Amino acid sequence: MPNLQWSEALVLGLPQMDDTHREFVELLAQAENAPDDALAGHWRALVEHTDEHFSREDRWMLDTRFSSSNCHTVQHKVVLQVMREGLMMAQAGDFRPVRHMARELALWFPQHAQTMDAALALHLRGIGYDPVTGVVGMPEALPKDAIQGCGGLGCSDSPALEPAA
Repeated sequence: MPNLQWSEALVLGLPQMDDTHREFVELLAQAENAPDDALAGHWRALVEHTDEHFSREDRWMLDTRFSSSNCHTVQHKVVLQVMREGLMMAQAGDFRPVRHMARELALWFPQHAQTMDAALALHLRGIGYDPVTGVVGMPEALPKDAIQGCGGLGCSDSPALEPAA
């Protein structure tokens, strides 16, 4: 049985994102359940899907003034790099690291989806962004400057608010 299953807790209300996330969960389960002789192929499919998945979200962020240096994009790059390294190991016949990565992805993904992706989905809906066409329905709602950090004061380059005296 896979370590992660699709549930309503992962639904973010942005159909293109939800469909992609559902596919990710399904491909992860296929990799987790694959016998060793099929693991590299299933992992490759997951890596390819994840590359497209993350590239699409990164493009949405750029289109809507999320900075390319924000922590969401950085997390995508790091996770994808680790997954690619796992693919090389699996192709060389070393399956243990990939099996461990699959378990870790099953823990990481819900956190990522329910925090970073949820914030992105909220932002995209708030500006009327159509992920299919790339059209911003409410350009007046776009942030004036690129969003840095994660988009919040807690992890941005903005100075901290001073407590009232």
